[in-house]
Amino acid sequence: MRTLAIVAAALLLCACTQEKTTTNATVGDTTTVQTTTHTETTTVPAIDTAATAEAKKDVKDAVKNAEHNTGTALEKAGKTLKKDAKNH
Repeated sequence: MRTLAIVAAALLLCACTQEKTTTNATVGDTTTVQTTTHTETTTVPAIDTAATAEAKKDVKDAVKNAEHNTGTALEKAGKTLKKDAKNH
């Protein structure tokens, strides 16, 4: 099981890696060539911004609904307690 997780993580890491290589060649006046190579490797997770925005909206809606439901439940409980207090 651990091996499967490691292999899956390695594949995911390879899929999300971007590599940029820049090579510059300069020819001097004495017909010598100087070459420099610069390689940048960046690991970038794939982020679906539309899905992220939708999930954020869903969370906000869920919080709003939870707040409303909690307030309604507390209000009902308060009315019940008040009613019971009058009966005793």
